[in-house]
Amino acid sequence: MSGTGLELYGKKCDQLLSESEIRFAGIVDKDGQLIAGGFKEGLVPHEGDETRLQSFLEFVSKASIRKEYDESLGPINYLAARRDKAVLVSFPFPITQILLLISAEPTANIESLAKKVVEIFTDVN
Repeated sequence: MSGTGLELYGKKCDQLLSESEIRFAGIVDKDGQLIAGGFKEGLVPHEGDETRLQSFLEFVSKASIRKEYDESLGPINYLAARRDKAVLVSFPFPITQILLLISAEPTANIESLAKKVVEIFTDVN
């Protein structure tokens, strides 16, 4: 991925991080590596946050690339997990084979988050 593409993704993650309830917004490549974004500036991650994000990432990567229901149900728009301490949402970008991963406060409305992501990332493949 080109430097300008990564810069654009970084800016879009920053836009998401300006939302009060979002704690983490990052772009992950198909190998599970964080290539843009990260934790909100000044935020101290919950103990084990990074490990949890990594395992969620592995789960989501596997789930997002599975295509068996695409024909009957359509492609995955996003995958969400609501936990006691956080909401985790991932958005696959099939063309570029990357994922946007968001971690938000447990009170976050998943549909509202999804709308915000669509607004910010509409012009991106």
